[in-house]
Amino acid sequence: MMDVLSVVTQLRDLASEPQNREAIVQDQGCLPGLVLFLDHKDPEVLFATLQTLRYLAESARNISAMKNELGMMVSLEILMERTGMTTDITDLAKEVYDVLSAQTQRQACQTPEQQKRRNKPQFFINSSNKKAKSVTLHIQGLDGADQRGVCEEALLRVKGVISFTFQMALKRCTVRIRADLPTESLATAIAATKVLSAKQVVKNENGEEVLIPLSTSGSKVEENSHLPDYLPEDESPEKELDRAVSRTGAKQDTGGSWLNTAASFLTKTFYW
Repeated sequence: MMDVLSVVTQLRDLASEPQNREAIVQDQGCLPGLVLFLDHKDPEVLFATLQTLRYLAESARNISAMKNELGMMVSLEILMERTGMTTDITDLAKEVYDVLSAQTQRQACQTPEQQKRRNKPQFFINSSNKKAKSVTLHIQGLDGADQRGVCEEALLRVKGVISFTFQMALKRCTVRIRADLPTESLATAIAATKVLSAKQVVKNENGEEVLIPLSTSGSKVEENSHLPDYLPEDESPEKELDRAVSRTGAKQDTGGSWLNTAASFLTKTFYW
């Protein structure tokens, strides 16, 4: 039996892959369910929901539907002002709100060519949240779904990590973190897995990408106190999802069966 956190976590993983984003928004059950999740009491559900919405907002074609979804903008405003929330949640809520608002305002005064350039996917880089930064890591040992799962668990434990997305073919992970979190903390957390190691990808003065080693010796990693409860291996759709959504260029309907299951769960939960 699926629970709310399991559903939104898997939707987030699906949304992390560009080829799945429009299908999720077009589904009649997923977007309304995500809006309702914005009023959930569990901070883990809230944070995963905001991560999912942020991924979905990377597709320019999704902006209008997301902004006009009943309750979306109001729920984000309420969440931004809700007391007792961590700054990670309120900052990400504001970022999603700003992205949805800014897209409409800017398109109103841009030429079609300017809009075309603006609509290119940014993958969380150069977004409106000045309190966050993006770091690209090359992860040695990131060879498959199992290693990806190990890396995800390590990153989720680091307090200050907002979101991340993988490029499995390049063994890379782009991580969005709070501006005050040292990049070395990510490398330390990844090195602690004993099977993975990370170097930072940067461009030199000639515009060429180079790998910079990161110290893992003196970095203290502050961990999140609460982590999502993952499904047992025999119940988890993770392996099938990895085949469906982690390969760039995969057919858009490969994740359809699970998406239908999630949508069915949302419909039964909130409308019956």
